[in-house]
Amino acid sequence: MEREIFGLLLYCIPAIITGAIAFLFFREHVENENKRRNFLIQKDLQKEAFPLRLQAYERMALLLERISPNKLLIRVAPNSSNKEDYESLLVQNIEQEFEHNLAQQIYVSDKCWSIINASKNATIQLIRKASLSEKTDTANKLREVILTEMMDRQAPSNAGLSYIKEEVSRML
Repeated sequence: MEREIFGLLLYCIPAIITGAIAFLFFREHVENENKRRNFLIQKDLQKEAFPLRLQAYERMALLLERISPNKLLIRVAPNSSNKEDYESLLVQNIEQEFEHNLAQQIYVSDKCWSIINASKNATIQLIRKASLSEKTDTANKLREVILTEMMDRQAPSNAGLSYIKEEVSRML
């Protein structure tokens, strides 16, 4: 009887070892297949997301162009000669442009979004600083002071535009 059990075990051990090896290979194959499938899905998603990301960068570039003081002052004329009203109108216009493009932040990098936000805030600060100037007493004088300021230095939005161009060139 012991011999029969011993003989049976001798037949079962190779079968168990073969089964265990087959199981391990099969499990490894399934894991590799899942990784490959996930890679292909990710690759397809990136193909579909790339045009959306590129469009978001284009919209951010357009935002920065539109809030550039030189272009903003040409596009937004004063309603009256009151400098405070004009300052508010300019800031409101910048904020509207920014809010209109708020959703684009999910497609651009965090650093890029921070730079765009900083460009917007710096432009608003430039307008407010010019409005506080003693030589600014009317809306037209405010325009003149801002334009004169822009002759001496670059627009705050230029830093954002440069960063967008750099980031898009890395994507391509």
